[in-house]
Amino acid sequence: MSEKADYYAVLGVARDADADTIKKAYRSAALKHHPDRNPGDGEAEAKFKLASEAYSVLSDPEKRSAYDRFGHAGIGGRGFSGFSDLGDIFANFGDLFGDIFGGAFGGRGRGGGQNRGNDLQLDLALSFKEAAKGCEKEVRVERHVRCEPCGGLGAQKGSGAMRCPTCDGRGQVMHRQGFFMIGTTCPSCRGEGNVLKDPCPACKGTGLAVREETLAVTVPAGVDDGTTLRLVGKGEPGPRGAAAGNLYVVLHVKEDAQFQRSGADLLVEHTISFAQAALGAEIAVTGVDGDLKVDVEPGTQPGTVLSLRGKGLPRLGRSGAGDLHIRIQVEVPRKLSQRQEELLREFAAEEGEPVRGFVRDLLGRKKKRG
Repeated sequence: MSEKADYYAVLGVARDADADTIKKAYRSAALKHHPDRNPGDGEAEAKFKLASEAYSVLSDPEKRSAYDRFGHAGIGGRGFSGFSDLGDIFANFGDLFGDIFGGAFGGRGRGGGQNRGNDLQLDLALSFKEAAKGCEKEVRVERHVRCEPCGGLGAQKGSGAMRCPTCDGRGQVMHRQGFFMIGTTCPSCRGEGNVLKDPCPACKGTGLAVREETLAVTVPAGVDDGTTLRLVGKGEPGPRGAAAGNLYVVLHVKEDAQFQRSGADLLVEHTISFAQAALGAEIAVTGVDGDLKVDVEPGTQPGTVLSLRGKGLPRLGRSGAGDLHIRIQVEVPRKLSQRQEELLREFAAEEGEPVRGFVRDLLGRKKKRG
């Protein structure tokens, strides 16, 4: 994902542009730089990828909100890292291209082209500590794999594919609509441009078989609830030996009983005695990596928030860590010893503060003086 490009500038729209304006801007950019219109032009392909990346973020309300607030770091924290290749773009925007371009530049169903396999998605639950520190997790996923008898080609050994007679290998059939010719995916070869002569009996020509697999997922430190991890090539394999899709793992982080989280920052409540609040103290506060020593200044009031820089969670996709904020609560003792009560009454008398038994204490002090 580009670190510097301003997505609004890429599409040439204002920051308050509505969804229709953003879609029209993307349509214009995608038509101009589409690889089918610019074969072999690396610069046009790069611009097409960047425009698609910008549209992916700005057309999604949650991603756009995170981007507006925190820039690229905001969407990086949600697991977005751009597109790995053109196949990734066409797989994610397959329906969109049909809507925007009327089928003229669909899922790259050009002659003999092979489509990337479907993406898969699963949910993964994490404890707060696992999300904070990062971890390795195993997930079980049922997905298609390549058929062993035919090697994923879908045809019997010694057989192969022939040019589709319906579209003559183009992968698309053309229809006239008024003054225009509109291309749609060929119904016979489904855009592949060829059909099998002798389909494999084991997979009935699909080239696929179902299997449950255990995959290792590396969870980086500092992930938040809703972060999505992408495992490239761990989705469904493509037809006839084409590249596999991706597996998207959506993380669900359980709330912690002690810490409240806001991005990479943490808030924790800590209770001290009224004597510590009045006189000051050095206290131990639980942090992500263990106990931390914190100085409480004399006269600290209930509700005061003390902050420790860099003692929060790691910033996902960035260096450094957030802050740990400690909100101080002061505990008032429910029971006092006789000596403690005497000392407190003397303190109240010095301050002229009325407390229960104030008049009695005042008269007692006058008698002693007399």
